[in-house]
Amino acid sequence: MPPIPGSGLAKGLAVTLRTMTKRSHTAQYPEVQPELSPRSRGVIGLFEENCTVCMLCARECPDWCIYIDSHKETVPAAVPGGRERSRNVLDRFAIDFSLCMYCGICIEVCPFDALFWSPEFEYAETDIHELTHERDKLREWMWTVPAPPALDPAAEEPKEIAAARKAVEKAEAAAAAAAAAAAAEANPDTTAPDSPPAPEGDA
Repeated sequence: MPPIPGSGLAKGLAVTLRTMTKRSHTAQYPEVQPELSPRSRGVIGLFEENCTVCMLCARECPDWCIYIDSHKETVPAAVPGGRERSRNVLDRFAIDFSLCMYCGICIEVCPFDALFWSPEFEYAETDIHELTHERDKLREWMWTVPAPPALDPAAEEPKEIAAARKAVEKAEAAAAAAAAAAAAEANPDTTAPDSPPAPEGDA
Protein backbone atom coordinates (compact mmCIF):
# COMPACT_ATOMS: atom_id res chain seq x y z
CA MET A 1 0.00 0.00 0.00
CA PRO A 2 1.55 3.32 -1.06
CA PRO A 3 2.03 5.93 1.67
CA ILE A 4 -0.56 8.65 2.00
CA PRO A 5 0.70 11.92 0.48
CA GLY A 6 1.78 14.33 3.19
CA SER A 7 1.99 11.67 5.96
CA GLY A 8 5.70 12.36 6.51
CA LEU A 9 5.04 16.08 6.96
CA ALA A 10 2.23 15.33 9.41
CA LYS A 11 4.49 13.08 11.49
CA GLY A 12 7.19 15.74 11.60
CA LEU A 13 4.73 18.41 12.70
CA ALA A 14 3.40 16.04 15.40
CA VAL A 15 6.91 15.62 16.81
CA THR A 16 7.39 19.39 16.78
CA LEU A 17 4.10 19.97 18.61
CA ARG A 18 4.94 17.37 21.26
CA THR A 19 8.32 19.00 21.83
CA MET A 20 6.79 22.48 22.09
CA THR A 21 4.39 21.38 24.83
CA LYS A 22 7.13 19.89 27.06
CA ARG A 23 8.86 21.96 29.71
CA SER A 24 12.49 22.73 29.03
CA HIS A 25 15.15 21.29 31.33
CA THR A 26 18.22 23.30 32.22
CA ALA A 27 21.29 21.32 33.28
CA GLN A 28 22.89 22.95 36.32
CA TYR A 29 26.42 22.14 35.18
CA PRO A 30 29.08 22.44 36.66
CA GLU A 31 27.35 22.69 40.04
CA VAL A 32 25.49 19.42 39.31
CA GLN A 33 27.44 16.73 37.50
CA PRO A 34 25.58 14.94 34.70
CA GLU A 35 24.71 11.27 35.04
CA LEU A 36 26.69 9.62 32.26
CA SER A 37 26.28 6.14 30.90
CA PRO A 38 28.82 3.60 32.22
CA ARG A 39 29.96 3.10 28.62
CA SER A 40 30.53 6.78 27.95
CA ARG A 41 33.60 7.55 25.85
CA GLY A 42 35.33 10.25 27.85
CA VAL A 43 39.06 9.58 27.96
CA ILE A 44 41.30 6.52 27.77
CA GLY A 45 42.79 5.15 30.96
CA LEU A 46 46.05 3.17 30.98
CA PHE A 47 46.76 0.19 33.24
CA GLU A 48 50.47 0.14 32.54
CA GLU A 49 51.17 -3.08 34.48
CA ASN A 50 49.37 -4.96 31.69
CA CYS A 51 51.14 -3.15 28.84
CA THR A 52 53.74 -5.31 27.06
CA VAL A 53 54.71 -2.63 24.51
CA CYS A 54 53.35 -4.75 21.66
CA MET A 55 52.59 -1.50 19.75
CA LEU A 56 49.27 -2.83 18.43
CA CYS A 57 47.34 0.21 19.68
CA ALA A 58 49.77 2.66 18.06
CA ARG A 59 49.83 0.76 14.75
CA GLU A 60 46.06 0.42 14.51
CA CYS A 61 45.25 4.01 15.54
CA PRO A 62 43.85 5.75 12.42
CA ASP A 63 44.91 9.18 13.73
CA TRP A 64 48.43 8.21 14.90
CA CYS A 65 47.82 9.95 18.21
CA ILE A 66 49.47 7.33 20.48
CA TYR A 67 53.16 7.72 21.27
CA ILE A 68 55.07 4.83 22.87
CA ASP A 69 58.75 4.58 23.82
CA SER A 70 60.39 1.57 25.43
CA HIS A 71 63.69 -0.19 25.98
CA LYS A 72 64.75 -3.82 26.38
CA GLU A 73 65.83 -5.18 29.72
CA THR A 74 67.52 -8.49 30.46
CA VAL A 75 65.77 -10.72 32.96
CA PRO A 76 68.05 -13.17 34.80
CA ALA A 77 67.33 -16.87 34.61
CA ALA A 78 64.67 -18.12 36.99
CA VAL A 79 66.58 -21.35 37.73
CA PRO A 80 70.32 -22.07 37.84
CA GLY A 81 71.57 -22.96 34.40
CA GLY A 82 68.56 -21.41 32.73
CA ARG A 83 68.61 -18.94 29.88
CA GLU A 84 68.36 -15.20 30.35
CA ARG A 85 65.40 -13.51 28.72
CA SER A 86 64.72 -10.00 27.52
CA ARG A 87 61.54 -8.00 27.99
CA ASN A 88 60.22 -4.63 26.86
CA VAL A 89 59.99 -1.94 29.52
CA LEU A 90 57.57 0.94 28.97
CA ASP A 91 59.25 4.37 29.07
CA ARG A 92 56.53 6.58 27.62
CA PHE A 93 52.87 6.16 26.78
CA ALA A 94 51.09 9.33 25.67
CA ILE A 95 47.85 10.09 23.84
CA ASP A 96 47.20 13.34 21.97
CA PHE A 97 43.52 13.97 22.60
CA SER A 98 43.53 16.89 20.16
CA LEU A 99 43.89 14.27 17.40
CA CYS A 100 41.96 11.39 18.97
CA MET A 101 38.54 10.77 17.41
CA TYR A 102 37.43 8.39 20.20
CA CYS A 103 36.90 5.45 17.88
CA GLY A 104 38.04 2.96 20.53
CA ILE A 105 40.10 0.84 18.13
CA CYS A 106 43.11 0.95 20.45
CA ILE A 107 41.04 -0.44 23.31
CA GLU A 108 39.56 -3.21 21.18
CA VAL A 109 42.88 -4.41 19.72
CA CYS A 110 44.79 -4.40 23.03
CA PRO A 111 45.37 -8.12 23.74
CA PHE A 112 46.35 -7.61 27.38
CA ASP A 113 43.58 -5.29 28.68
CA ALA A 114 45.82 -2.30 29.28
CA LEU A 115 43.45 0.38 27.89
CA PHE A 116 39.95 1.21 29.13
CA TRP A 117 37.26 3.81 28.56
CA SER A 118 36.78 6.29 31.39
CA PRO A 119 33.69 8.54 31.62
CA GLU A 120 35.92 11.43 32.74
CA PHE A 121 35.38 14.40 30.40
CA GLU A 122 36.63 17.50 32.22
CA TYR A 123 40.08 17.87 30.73
CA ALA A 124 39.74 20.98 28.56
CA GLU A 125 42.88 23.10 28.12
CA THR A 126 43.52 26.62 26.89
CA ASP A 127 46.54 25.44 24.87
CA ILE A 128 46.14 22.63 22.33
CA HIS A 129 49.65 21.39 23.08
CA GLU A 130 48.57 20.55 26.63
CA LEU A 131 46.05 17.97 25.36
CA THR A 132 48.86 15.42 24.98
CA HIS A 133 48.64 13.50 28.24
CA GLU A 134 51.41 11.24 29.47
CA ARG A 135 51.08 7.90 31.22
CA ASP A 136 50.89 9.43 34.72
CA LYS A 137 47.70 11.26 33.81
CA LEU A 138 46.35 8.26 31.94
CA ARG A 139 47.00 6.17 35.06
CA GLU A 140 44.98 8.63 37.18
CA TRP A 141 42.04 8.25 34.80
CA MET A 142 42.29 4.48 35.14
CA TRP A 143 40.80 4.70 38.64
CA THR A 144 37.67 6.40 37.26
CA VAL A 145 36.89 3.44 34.98
CA PRO A 146 33.58 1.86 36.11
CA ALA A 147 33.44 -1.80 37.08
CA PRO A 148 32.34 -4.19 34.32
CA PRO A 149 28.70 -5.28 34.37
CA ALA A 150 27.84 -8.53 36.09
CA LEU A 151 27.61 -11.65 33.97
CA ASP A 152 24.18 -12.89 32.97
CA PRO A 153 23.52 -16.02 35.07
CA ALA A 154 21.37 -17.43 32.26
CA ALA A 155 24.08 -16.98 29.64
CA GLU A 156 25.91 -19.91 28.08
CA GLU A 157 29.21 -20.83 29.71
CA PRO A 158 32.19 -19.44 27.77
CA LYS A 159 34.00 -22.02 25.67
CA GLU A 160 37.34 -21.25 27.31
CA ILE A 161 35.97 -21.83 30.81
CA ALA A 162 34.15 -25.01 29.71
CA ALA A 163 37.34 -26.40 28.13
CA ALA A 164 39.39 -25.57 31.23
CA ARG A 165 36.79 -27.16 33.53
CA LYS A 166 36.72 -30.35 31.45
CA ALA A 167 40.52 -30.53 31.50
CA VAL A 168 40.55 -30.17 35.29
CA GLU A 169 37.86 -32.84 35.70
CA LYS A 170 39.79 -35.20 33.40
CA ALA A 171 43.02 -34.64 35.34
CA GLU A 172 41.24 -35.21 38.66
CA ALA A 173 39.70 -38.46 37.36
CA ALA A 174 43.09 -39.68 36.13
CA ALA A 175 44.70 -38.83 39.48
CA ALA A 176 41.94 -40.67 41.37
CA ALA A 177 42.35 -43.74 39.12
CA ALA A 178 46.12 -43.71 39.65
CA ALA A 179 45.69 -43.42 43.42
CA ALA A 180 43.24 -46.34 43.43
CA ALA A 181 45.65 -48.47 41.38
CA ALA A 182 48.54 -47.63 43.71
CA ALA A 183 46.42 -48.53 46.74
CA ALA A 184 45.46 -51.85 45.14
CA GLU A 185 49.12 -52.71 44.48
CA ALA A 186 50.14 -51.80 48.03
CA ASN A 187 47.48 -54.04 49.62
CA PRO A 188 46.95 -57.05 47.31
CA ASP A 189 44.15 -59.43 48.33
CA THR A 190 45.79 -62.91 48.04
CA THR A 191 43.28 -64.88 50.11
CA ALA A 192 40.54 -66.31 47.98
CA PRO A 193 37.15 -66.77 49.60
CA ASP A 194 36.34 -70.31 50.86
CA SER A 195 34.35 -72.24 48.27
CA PRO A 196 31.18 -73.91 49.54
CA PRO A 197 31.30 -77.74 49.89
CA ALA A 198 30.08 -79.70 46.94
CA PRO A 199 26.65 -81.28 47.45
CA GLU A 200 26.63 -85.02 48.04
CA GLY A 201 25.10 -87.13 45.35
CA ASP A 202 21.88 -89.10 45.89
CA ALA A 203 22.40 -92.57 47.42
